[in-house]
Amino acid sequence: MRVRAFKCGPDFLDPMWLELATGQPVHNIDLWMTGEDDVRTRLYEAAHDADLIIVEGVMGLFDGEPSAADLARRLGMPVLAVIDASAMAGTFGALAFGLQHYRPGLLWAGVLANRVGSERHAQMLQAALPVGDADSPTAWLGAVMRDPAFTLPERYLGLTMANELPDALDRLDAAADALLGTPLGQMDRAALARWAVEFEPPREGPLVAPLLAGKTVAVARDAAFCFIYAANLDTLLALGARVVFFSPLANEEVPTCDAVWLPGGYPELHANTLSTVHTSRDSLVAHVGAGRPVWAECGGMMVLFDAIVDHQGLSHAVWGLLPGVVRMQARLAALGPQKLNLSSGELRGHTFHYSLCETTLEPVLHTASVRGGAVGPGEAVYQRGSLRASYFHAWMAYSPAAAAALFLPETLT
Repeated sequence: MRVRAFKCGPDFLDPMWLELATGQPVHNIDLWMTGEDDVRTRLYEAAHDADLIIVEGVMGLFDGEPSAADLARRLGMPVLAVIDASAMAGTFGALAFGLQHYRPGLLWAGVLANRVGSERHAQMLQAALPVGDADSPTAWLGAVMRDPAFTLPERYLGLTMANELPDALDRLDAAADALLGTPLGQMDRAALARWAVEFEPPREGPLVAPLLAGKTVAVARDAAFCFIYAANLDTLLALGARVVFFSPLANEEVPTCDAVWLPGGYPELHANTLSTVHTSRDSLVAHVGAGRPVWAECGGMMVLFDAIVDHQGLSHAVWGLLPGVVRMQARLAALGPQKLNLSSGELRGHTFHYSLCETTLEPVLHTASVRGGAVGPGEAVYQRGSLRASYFHAWMAYSPAAAAALFLPETLT
């Protein structure tokens, strides 16, 4: 079957694994960040060429506002609960029952037990479920045994990137083999059809004005600058831009272009290398000196300061386009949905970082933090000449006009 996967919420890392698993592009969907119209459009388009659509949730089923459960209820998608059952028996049944009944209107596909210790353990878990027929909301869809063959390593921002592991596909194959022995893995097209969802045709959105027509945007893309929403690249193309790529880690010169985008990623893991890439740095300095715009977000901003102090306390001199030092923290420094209001529109996105910057530079703008309907202070937006930078990760498709402003020389307001 041809499978398309989507990721609920703003995560960058899980979509990399989902793309490897499906062989298809993976987009994020979120009722707030991307907007319901965008969600419906992407799912509707995917349904035209996919046999099966899987949406991976974010955090727990009811965590966040809006949550994965809110998304499932709004679109009528059935929920498959995957529960870590490694340290429980009867409680597994209570969790499954509670998840299904916590809020009304949630369609339930069933429950899969994960990290199970033995066949006897699996029997205890299944016996803990409320009694019902095969179509019961707490239907047993099988157990996946604990197995290091398909364990995915993690670091502080989430899963290790798929392209960092030479055996990444082997791990996914091992997981597929484990699923094959479960009732879920043995379902054929006819069995899966009971979870069919009919997506309504999306409403026609406004046409995207070609505000970047004739412009070339150079995007840094490598292991240090890898947090790139595919939808953001699509938005730049829809705006009329030509998109080219370069690798600072490979010390590549910034291509001839009208604007540069330095996306987030892991500059702190590559600080030694980034402190020596003089061709990339000097060409970016020349680009800024010529008054051409740069938009740098999160990791892309970090490398622009004078130094990065890593988790071991070692200081690495980096590119020096912004005054100050970025220090990695042991604890999460910021997390959550954010929005940036510009005269050209509202950009939505999020922030997620373990570093703090110490700078004498005064912000020209701030994003707004949005939590549970309340709006509070968000991330600073810095500007020095034609360079704009923030910890804010923008979902550019929410407002292409506002996204275009990031790459135009006019004042960012």
